[in-house]
Formats: sequence, structure tokens, C-alpha cells
Amino acid sequence: MSRADVAVPAAPAARPNPLWTLGLFRSELAVTLRRWRTLALLGVLAAVPVLIGIAVRIETQGDGQGGGDGGGGPAFIAQITNNGLFLVFTALAATLPFFLPMAVGVVAGDAIAGEANAGTLRYLLVAPAGRTRLLLTKYATTMAFCLLATLVVAASALAVGALLFPLGDLTTISGTRISFTEGLGRALLIALVVAASLTGTAALGLFVSTLTNSGVAAMATTVGLLITVQILDQIPQLHALQPYFFSHYWLSFADLMRDPVYWDDLVKNLELQALYVAVFGSAAWARFGTKDITA
Repeated sequence: MSRADVAVPAAPAARPNPLWTLGLFRSELAVTLRRWRTLALLGVLAAVPVLIGIAVRIETQGDGQGGGDGGGGPAFIAQITNNGLFLVFTALAATLPFFLPMAVGVVAGDAIAGEANAGTLRYLLVAPAGRTRLLLTKYATTMAFCLLATLVVAASALAVGALLFPLGDLTTISGTRISFTEGLGRALLIALVVAASLTGTAALGLFVSTLTNSGVAAMATTVGLLITVQILDQIPQLHALQPYFFSHYWLSFADLMRDPVYWDDLVKNLELQALYVAVFGSAAWARFGTKDITA
């Protein structure tokens, strides 16, 4: 038998290196954070607690009272003058309905469509990652931004609260007293819950981003959907549908400031976000897996 007759086994297909995937994630995150648009969004988020803190401080000095909210401010705002840590909770309550989801919607909407618009999507797919791994990397980058944006609001509020108001033991919604250290722990937990509340928004924005090659159109559509859902969630006639809107349980994080903690709405919120991630994440994967990449 000649050497030519001997069958040579085929070389195994190259598999993506996990380290290469980590490098891709780091690269995507670095590119996202270096964009002026992203820095501007983070700057606006950091400015919101500053404006709230200054407004409460001026109002307190003006009326000489303990900073009541007149029944019209975000949750916890009446307690800011007593303890600056409450500015963290107030800032998160003020930014969660619009500013935080808008920022996440802009980043998620631009994830795929922005690459296609810039003509770089085909080059990313040339690397040995595949469409699924690239999509997961884009979503992971958006999730990292969710966490970063939330922590920026919390850190800015904590710094402003410490500068303008006293710090110390605080009173929960239930009327019990907890230490400042425990309050900081609950503030961190609230920030994590707020970031988790944005996962459904991130999945929705990523799905929209796979539908078009225009980054601006994807961002505008995602933000438009966010505003529409927020409006629908305020219409009494839609009360039967509202528990299924991704924003319905967003402010349930306030239950973490009760003693004992009320978990019902918190669990419903996390379950609802997981459902949106599963549905729109699968839709984004199905769309991107069959999408004709021309740019």
C-alpha cells in the first residue's frame, strides 16, 4: 500500500479561544467607554444627584425646615436633609424612570446597528468568534454599562450627600433604625437591583439593533419604545397588562429599605426582566444569525 492510499485524518476545526473572547469583551468595553456619546451620558447621570442635592439644600435654607418634599418628589427625598445617604436612593429613583434606561437604550441600540453603519461588522465576523459569540459579547458589554451607569449615579449621590448633609444611622421606611454601615450595604444592594432592572431594556435594545443598519434609527426606536411603555404603564385602563411591562416593578427597590424587606415585588421584577432577556435575547440571536451582513 502506497503512502498515497493512506487516509489522512482531517484537521479538527479551529475553536474560538476563551482568552480571545475575553479580549474581544475588553476591546468592546473600551471602545464603548471611549466614545464621547457614552462619556456625555455618564456625565448627565452624574450631574442629576448634584442638581437634586443642591436643590434640596437651597430649599432647606430658604424655608428653614427639614426638607419636606411637598408630596411631589421622588421617594426618600424628605429624608435627605436628615441623612445624606438618602440622596443615593432619591437619585436612583429619579433617574430610573428615564435617564438610566435612555442611556442603556442608546448603548444597546448602537451595539450591532452602529457597527453595520460604520462598515466594521463584517470585519468583526471574520474573527473566529461567530455571530453568537459576538452577540453575547455585545450584550455583556451593554450589561457592564448598565452596572457602571448605576454605580456612577450612586457614587455621585453619595459624594454630594456627604458634602451637603450629615451622615449617620438612618431610619428605614418601616421606622426602625439601622447603622450607617448597614445603610451603605443596602445602598449597594439597591444599586445592583437597579442595574438588574435594566437587563430587559438592554435585551430589547439589542434586538432592535439587529433589525436595522442605522445606529441612529436603532437608538431612536429603543428610546421611543421606552417612553411609550412608560406612558402605557400610567394609563389606568391598561391595569391588566401593566404587570407585564418591563418598567412596572422598577421602583420596587424601595422595599429593600423596609425592615423586614418585602421581597414579593422585587422577585417579580427580576423574574420579569429574566423573561424579557429570554424573549428578546432569543429574537436577537435568531435575527442576527440569519441577517445578511453587507457592511
